[in-house]
Amino acid sequence: MTDMTKPEWEALCDGCGKCCLLKLEDEDTGEIKFTSLSCRLFDDSTCTCQNYALRKQMVAGCVVLTPENIERIAYWMPKSCGYRRTFDGEPLLDWHPLISGDPNLPHTTNNSMMDKTTPEYEVDETDMEDYVIEDL
Repeated sequence: MTDMTKPEWEALCDGCGKCCLLKLEDEDTGEIKFTSLSCRLFDDSTCTCQNYALRKQMVAGCVVLTPENIERIAYWMPKSCGYRRTFDGEPLLDWHPLISGDPNLPHTTNNSMMDKTTPEYEVDETDMEDYVIEDL
C-alpha cells in the first residue's frame, strides 16, 4: 500500500461515509461499535466531508488515513472499507466503485450512510450509546 500513488490511494475510498461516524470503544475488550452519529463536517446527503482539505485542522479527532498509518487504524474501519479490505488482503466488494465502475452504487445498494446519520452536535455525549448501529 505504501507504493500507491495518491490517486490510487484515494480511489480505495468507496464513499460510504462510515469512517465519518463516531465510534465507541469498549475499554475492556477493545471492541469498536459504530454509531449513526456523524462528524460535524459530514454531509449525509452527499456522503462527503464539507471541508475535506482542512478536516484535520477543523476537527481535532479527525484521523487522516494514510498508507503509513493504516496498520494502526484499520481495526476501527468498517469491515466493508476498501482500505481495510486491501490492508487485510481481502478483495473489494462488488459494489465498490473500482469494481462496479459506478460511484453511486454504494448508495443505491444501501452500503453507505447516505441520509442515515445525525450530526454529533445534535446529541448529548451521554446519549451516544443510544445511537449504536448493530448491523454495520
